[in-house]
Amino acid sequence: MVNDRALLNQTTLGWLLLIALVVLAAGLGMRDPWPADEPRFALIAKEMVESGQWLFPMRGGEIYPDKPPMFMWGIALGYLLTGSIKVAFLLPSLLAGLLTIVLVWDLGRRLWNPAVGFMAGLLLLFTVQFTLQAKTAQIDALVTFFITLGVYGFVRFLLCGGGWRWYWLGWFAAGLGIITKGVGLLALLILIPALWTHREQIRAASRADWLKGLAGPLFLLLAIGSWLVPMLLAVSQSGDPVLQAYRDNILLRQTVTRYANSWHHVKPFWYYLTSVIPPFWLPLSLLLPWLVVAWRKAIQGQDKRIILLLGYLVLVVLFFSLSPGKRGVYVTPGTPVLALLTAPFIAELLLRRWPGRLLSGLGWLLGIICIGGAVALAFSAKLASKAGEIGPAPWLPLLAMGAALLVTNALLRRAPLCAILTSLAVGWLIYSSWICVRLNDMRTPQGVMTLASERVPAGDELLLAGFKEQHLLFSKQPLKHYSYQMPDEQQAREAAAWVAAAPGRWVLGAADLMERCFEPDRMDNLGNRHRTDWLLARADALKPVCQGLTPQIDPFSYTPGP
Repeated sequence: MVNDRALLNQTTLGWLLLIALVVLAAGLGMRDPWPADEPRFALIAKEMVESGQWLFPMRGGEIYPDKPPMFMWGIALGYLLTGSIKVAFLLPSLLAGLLTIVLVWDLGRRLWNPAVGFMAGLLLLFTVQFTLQAKTAQIDALVTFFITLGVYGFVRFLLCGGGWRWYWLGWFAAGLGIITKGVGLLALLILIPALWTHREQIRAASRADWLKGLAGPLFLLLAIGSWLVPMLLAVSQSGDPVLQAYRDNILLRQTVTRYANSWHHVKPFWYYLTSVIPPFWLPLSLLLPWLVVAWRKAIQGQDKRIILLLGYLVLVVLFFSLSPGKRGVYVTPGTPVLALLTAPFIAELLLRRWPGRLLSGLGWLLGIICIGGAVALAFSAKLASKAGEIGPAPWLPLLAMGAALLVTNALLRRAPLCAILTSLAVGWLIYSSWICVRLNDMRTPQGVMTLASERVPAGDELLLAGFKEQHLLFSKQPLKHYSYQMPDEQQAREAAAWVAAAPGRWVLGAADLMERCFEPDRMDNLGNRHRTDWLLARADALKPVCQGLTPQIDPFSYTPGP
């Protein structure tokens, strides 16, 4: 009989990795990159391989100044190995997720015992935010791995009798995290509670120990320099103002300015505590009231493991809460430590009445929600019309998922931990291999770009007005486009001037942009994607107010590779 006790006594890394691989790799190669971030990174990686320009990320011939290229390098390498961007774009997040689970497993077994290590890895795998990021082509899964590697190195040095090489690994991993995404420095936060837990060792440290400790930042700089030095040299030798602007933006605006004076995603201080951690750190967030009590007792007993890890987790949440700009994915690096802080106490919590009830209730609730969604899709004409693009019987996957979750929870009603983890596994498998496949067409502009290639004669020029990376990624012909920073009004007028400047020119753009300069009834509607119609027009569709304009800006050019 399946029961929680057998799961709590499991220790084998092989089983953990097999479960993780099945859950995280499900659906690999079955969907395309979806907006907002995935097409951007996939396009940049594809262009790296096609152009041979790997140092400066480009999208459609225009430099991309917002992030270092580390994550895009991972996708590009996967593209070189597999020849399929549809597979490659998810590989860095998948590998980062698996490696992070291994790090958490190893720390758990070293700090406590093998059973705690296995449970910590399993709890991390099924923490909703971590699973979601490991199955998504965003940078956060990779930076979470590097931050966790840094924490791993520091904990091996501080608590596991490791040598200085682990301390230096912590600094080096933090440097790799910084050139992946600036917040890689979060790994260093664990050194703050270490000032308390290791105060006696610090007082007794020799001069040699101090010198070794002060060498840590050198390893940080070494990791950062592996990308920064070649980039700075290339910029200085080029004399190109575009590359100089890239350097200034990536080093200042996207790091210090973005954190201290964010210009978007502005949320209140308590945003993560009220809107992110409760839903996205499920199912562990359900156990927080009891975990807080267990952590308090451990701190009173001077348990350095809990003091270090909990101090670090609090500092991570505080770090992101202090910045005005907040997105839910930012706190993903906190999930591995939360799993480590939960695993040693999970067996004790399951002996209580309410933790088990809450875990069981979550499984039942998810099943009921899926059944309710299926019923709504089946009997609501309004919802059915909106879901028409998903294909026939759009309610069927939700009904199957709901039924599977209810059966799972009924069979495992006496094993709440097994029930919720199995429910999440079943949910992710159905979502990845069935629901995502159905959603793929409506989440990509592939149909729009296919129609554009059919309507625009070979040899004619096509301009994309209203920059969208996904359109370039699915383009079947050479495209021209303007900067993604150019305002819509200016793009509309430039597109009008460009299309009239020579014969054989066409413009494809979003409806609200196109209708500024083109007659609505003289454009072809190629389909609705991303909440707007995409319209195709020639010069003969220009409104009088936009005729006779002279182009002021040359558009960028992008030619898709084979």
